[in-house]
Amino acid sequence: MHTRVLDTLGLAITAGEYPQGSVVRTDEVAQRFDVSRTVVREVVRVLESMHLVESRRRVGVTVRPTEEWNVYDPRVIRWRLAGSDRPRQLRSLTVLRSAVEPVAAGLAARHATPDQCAALTEQALGMVATSRGRRLEEYLVHDIAFHRVVLNASGNEMFARLGDVVAEVLTGRTHHQVMFDDPDPAAVTLHVQVAEAVREGDAVRAEELTREIAVGALEELDVLAP
Repeated sequence: MHTRVLDTLGLAITAGEYPQGSVVRTDEVAQRFDVSRTVVREVVRVLESMHLVESRRRVGVTVRPTEEWNVYDPRVIRWRLAGSDRPRQLRSLTVLRSAVEPVAAGLAARHATPDQCAALTEQALGMVATSRGRRLEEYLVHDIAFHRVVLNASGNEMFARLGDVVAEVLTGRTHHQVMFDDPDPAAVTLHVQVAEAVREGDAVRAEELTREIAVGALEELDVLAP
């Protein structure tokens, strides 16, 4: 029940159904969903933690300006990708990836452990194995895992914390059909080559190849989500 109310309100706020400065009436929410005020208060606390709303005495629960939202929160990303602003959100997040992931791959080539190198190769081969036959959900599992390993192997805790952000972007692309029926073969090959470069300790090549992946993702958006 808590999750249903949270998702419904979160989607409505991020979609602009509750504009900046508007008041969310908690009694109306309780009545609409037939839930207790305790459930509504819990939901409001979560929304406050995301900086989507703020509670003020004698005013109520007010929607905060967009620029104050915690746009890195995975749930906020998920809600925004589910709305009409999806193309702009995908582009914004993909540009973020293009700025971070190539550097992370270069660092991974310097710092990755043997176990991380093995995991990267395993996930890249998993991507190859699921890249044909419209197996996008299976492919997604390996794709997310691959990029998590790169970010973690960078040795930079700030990059590592972006793993959930990247996961939501990749998931959103798949679940909202902003993907071709089968992944681009060139992109799949690039992931295998990144794994090889990291394993060989070639930081320059790992960074260059990952930048190619990012450029390709932006070019796909030009076609699928202009």
